Amino acid sequence: MYIGKSSEISRRAFMRRSSQLAAMGAASSYAMGLAGLSEAAAFSSGGGYKALVCVFLYGGNDHGNTLIPFDAPNYSRYSTIRGGGGSEAGGGIALPRASLQNTVLQTPDDQTLTDDITFALAPTMPRLKARFDEGTMAPVLNVGPLIAPLTRAQYDNGSVPRPAKLFSHNDQQSTWQSSQPEGSPTGWGGRMGDLALSANTNSMFTAINASGNAVFLSGEQAVPYQVSPSGAVLFRPLSRNRLYNSNAAAGILDQVLRSGSGNILAADHAHINDRSIQYGQFVNDALANSPLTTDFGTGNNLAAQLRTVANLIATRGTLGVTRQVFMVSAGGFDNHDGLIGRHEGLLAGIDAAMDAFYRATVELGVADQVTTFTASDFGRTLASNGDGSDHGWGSYHFVMGGGVNGGRYYGRAPSISVDTADQVGRGRLLPTTSVDEYSATLAKWFGVESNELPSISPNIGRFASPDLGFMTRPPQGTT
Repeated sequence: MYIGKSSEISRRAFMRRSSQLAAMGAASSYAMGLAGLSEAAAFSSGGGYKALVCVFLYGGNDHGNTLIPFDAPNYSRYSTIRGGGGSEAGGGIALPRASLQNTVLQTPDDQTLTDDITFALAPTMPRLKARFDEGTMAPVLNVGPLIAPLTRAQYDNGSVPRPAKLFSHNDQQSTWQSSQPEGSPTGWGGRMGDLALSANTNSMFTAINASGNAVFLSGEQAVPYQVSPSGAVLFRPLSRNRLYNSNAAAGILDQVLRSGSGNILAADHAHINDRSIQYGQFVNDALANSPLTTDFGTGNNLAAQLRTVANLIATRGTLGVTRQVFMVSAGGFDNHDGLIGRHEGLLAGIDAAMDAFYRATVELGVADQVTTFTASDFGRTLASNGDGSDHGWGSYHFVMGGGVNGGRYYGRAPSISVDTADQVGRGRLLPTTSVDEYSATLAKWFGVESNELPSISPNIGRFASPDLGFMTRPPQGTT
């Protein structure tokens, strides 16, 4: 898994180049050029295949109706705060307790959660409940961006720095994905890609985005290759070699699209165009020959994205990769109103898509080597605003895969409350697990060495442990 003797050289090379970019004040993915990529490698090709898949839930998922208190005392608190008056019939934005009977998660005997809480998943998530039961899915509790451990008193008196522009969609999406507000040049998935580039025969397919532009997969050197649910996006006039019924015109357009200049942004744009033109048909041909047969269903955009990811993993040998980071996404989670009904439908789509993807990794024989995890802008207020919930901070997330120590909880469960010290008003959770700890745990499993973790998770040195324990080490030497 690790390259040992060259790790310190790799670390120094990577950090030197990162600091050079910071000093320039311009963080182009190709500002350092493409020469000498092997200097920045943190992986050897002998460790077998591994992939991380980020499922980003845009809008801020309502964690309070995703993982719900089921035991009677905590359910009563939940119902009261969410407008149900403490009744088990629910009401307001509280789901009825009886609807949770089939998705109750049994707390392991060796775990005791805050206030002896027992959780149930949303009633539309029976598949993820089954994955929890079999030990391949784990909830991570009260995760959110932090610069350092932070108490409510420190939050109130400002004695410890906190992330900038809390509760803002764009800024917190960026902070989750990159550790900085909107405008950050790199994300922690892309920074892992930087370290993984030379582990792949074709580094072009190290970072792949199936959901559109996002900072998560941008590195100093790694540039995400973008695909759609139907495969690589082709530029039609060039793919047909005709433009205005003229081969010559198509040739001129091809030259214009691929021509760079001394300008950093123009050079990047030309390089991305060149990759799309050069590799699009290659990718689509590889996808067409995927042996995958898992049924992902229809009418579920997230499932369609994950089907493409699964097919790319199935063709990893053709693509020449042993380390990959993917991003997929679903939207619609900014439910200030109309939460009941709409939110359960969104979670049903997540449940079906993530389960189908896990079954696909089992079919491909790589379930232990592929880890899927969720992320979102932020959690939401536990208190109802009448018909929905407002922007929050900490949230609950899920990790899933054969390499996950599943069937148990990670992180600290918050109290079901709007006035305890683990929230900052109206039930906005003050995170007790940082995104840096979350990302560092995933990075260590992926193959990042301990001394490289600050390049992925820049605040990790301020927290007690870089490993939350939810990942195992998968068998080595498999592909």
